[in-house]
Amino acid sequence: MADIVDRQTRSRMMSGIRGKDTKPEMVLRRALHARGFRYRLHGKGVPGRPDMILAKHRAVIFVHGCFWHRHEGCRYATTPATRPEFWAEKFAANVRRDRATCDALVADGWRVATIWECALRKPQSVEQTAAAIEEWLLSENRQLEIGKTDPG
Repeated sequence: MADIVDRQTRSRMMSGIRGKDTKPEMVLRRALHARGFRYRLHGKGVPGRPDMILAKHRAVIFVHGCFWHRHEGCRYATTPATRPEFWAEKFAANVRRDRATCDALVADGWRVATIWECALRKPQSVEQTAAAIEEWLLSENRQLEIGKTDPG
């Protein structure tokens, strides 16, 4: 299937996709800040440069986009019809890198939370997610993953 826009337009659109300070990330940061949590952003000294680092709790939080990081079972993790081999390898590399980063963090003694973009789409979901993160931060659990896989 051919792309619906020309090559230059597609390139401009793709280059506009941000890696930091995305809308889901900003929404979660606001919710956690309102709950009294303080964090550093994108720390260079921590493997994978997590979206949020809560040193007091020895915890890091990644806010993953369902499309780019391949949230399994999520309706937002679609695959483009054009150049499927390219996309398959790109997505596989992202997943491998995420797994290696998580393993390195756990080996270094960090607690790791992965929050999927689909869990931050509605205001009530943001509050539920922030409450779950707060509970996790105050617990001794090593890892947390929050995402929505139902089609709603």
